[in-house]
Amino acid sequence: MLANDGLGQLIRKTFRTTGTTRETSVTKTVSTLNRRSFLKRSAAGAGALAAPALISSKALASSGELNFVGWAGYPLFNDTIFPKFEAATGIKVNFKELPDQDTMFAEGKVALEAGGVDVMEPTIDRWGGWHTNGLLGAWDPSKLAMDNYLPGLADGSAGERSRADGNLMYVPSNWGTEALVVNEADAKLSSPPSLGDLFSADNQAVLRPHSTLAAMGRWLDATGQLPRPWMDGYSDMGAMVELWDIALAKAIEMKGNVVQWWSGENEANAGFTANGATIGLCWDSTGYNLRNDGYKYVAPVEGAFAWHQGLVLMKNAANVEQAHELAKWASTAEGSALWATAFSSNPVGKGSGEFMSPDVSTYYSGTFNDEALSKLWWWPEQSAEFIAKRSEYADKYKAS
Repeated sequence: MLANDGLGQLIRKTFRTTGTTRETSVTKTVSTLNRRSFLKRSAAGAGALAAPALISSKALASSGELNFVGWAGYPLFNDTIFPKFEAATGIKVNFKELPDQDTMFAEGKVALEAGGVDVMEPTIDRWGGWHTNGLLGAWDPSKLAMDNYLPGLADGSAGERSRADGNLMYVPSNWGTEALVVNEADAKLSSPPSLGDLFSADNQAVLRPHSTLAAMGRWLDATGQLPRPWMDGYSDMGAMVELWDIALAKAIEMKGNVVQWWSGENEANAGFTANGATIGLCWDSTGYNLRNDGYKYVAPVEGAFAWHQGLVLMKNAANVEQAHELAKWASTAEGSALWATAFSSNPVGKGSGEFMSPDVSTYYSGTFNDEALSKLWWWPEQSAEFIAKRSEYADKYKAS
């Protein structure tokens, strides 16, 4: 159950081993893969840690400000990341936190008329809809440090997905996963654990509607209950309606165990700590935040959902030079490690493994062994039409 997705294929070439032959011509060595060892090898393969990005004299001279809209629920941005960035560049970041991409998109549409936003942070499968709605401007690669990025995250098919009409519209900031967060004592799991456990009457679940419908579709696909592959719905709207109708009907039928919906980090945490959920389909950061409270992060046998997050420049950004400095700093070894640590996710910069929190490294290596890495299911590109229709299904699911 791997996404038929160029980004996923490219990153899997870096991460996965099949049998005894690695899926790349770079090396034939088979080794245990975990996130930390991958980062160390990537840094070594580059010859050395990436050199610190040079700060433009214009940005330093301005000692200006930058208006950034990002994800809520990650206090390290205000506590650590932006103070370090300001110390390095003299640029102050005004940070507005929002819970999800739909809210960010709405904020961007307002800002297109009113101004006040320079940079936002969607995922690679979503920025295209922002672009077609006229929200985005292009990055200038000559003002960035494109060689800072780990292989497969800003080049190859990911690089192609980051451009429109030859212009660079998106640069990576971190990547991570969405899988099962479970109460180790009370969750009832299959052997091996499955996306189907989310719908078991034996579990109390905290769920994000659109992700859960995709999980239902993937589970039905894996168990031979769909008339065609689930992936068909991401490239054909007719197939999308056919498949999501089936997933929605089944999800509504099995909805009785849902104790809370979530759209952002704080809601997901509350589903467990306040409302007694024993299982959830949540981001890796949720599992990390609850790791010391009796919860575990588990990759389902069908493969964890995987996401690729990055920075976009608003079309009417007022602080363009400062925006480029933030994107460049976030690609350095230290900046990338800090960014990923804030999300309890994976960094994008070469050499960043040496700066990552040991707790985060241990957490990830405990979830993603070779097999789990090989099964990562990267969110495919989703058009504005697809997202609108997907939202309709999610609303019907919640309202049922």
